[in-house]
Amino acid sequence: MMSNVTDGHEEAAHDLMEHDPSELGELERSVLQLMWQHGTLSAERVREELDRQDRPLKDSTVRTVLRRLEEKGYVKHVLENRTFLYSPAEPAPMVAGRAVKRILEWFCDGSVEQLLVGMVDSAVLDRNELQRLAERIAQAQSHTRVNAGEKGKGEMA
Repeated sequence: MMSNVTDGHEEAAHDLMEHDPSELGELERSVLQLMWQHGTLSAERVREELDRQDRPLKDSTVRTVLRRLEEKGYVKHVLENRTFLYSPAEPAPMVAGRAVKRILEWFCDGSVEQLLVGMVDSAVLDRNELQRLAERIAQAQSHTRVNAGEKGKGEMA
């Protein structure tokens, strides 16, 4: 088995864009959650963690799931003392962002506004979360204005 660590970051990034997070199976998502919680894990440690969650699996099953996650670009591995150590290829928010993008495409014609209105109407977002979101948007807008102003100054010089 080849490591996508040595295959180059461009190929791994390309693989991530091709794979839809909504197509991950429940076991694959559980293993990814473990990776995000613990960082780097051996296949044996993944099996032990799943066993603690009352999910006893054979070693071969865990290794198959890890191999598939690596093929899809969600995890990577390094070889240390003849042991494969697996870690997430990207942080959870990045994977979540791609999943949300797919939801936007499928159900909202690409409209973030439609998605947010739906989340408000179905009580996914409460008043406090909406306030924090509004503050983040305001920060992003002011940051964009500051950067645009700096570009304008640089262009005039």
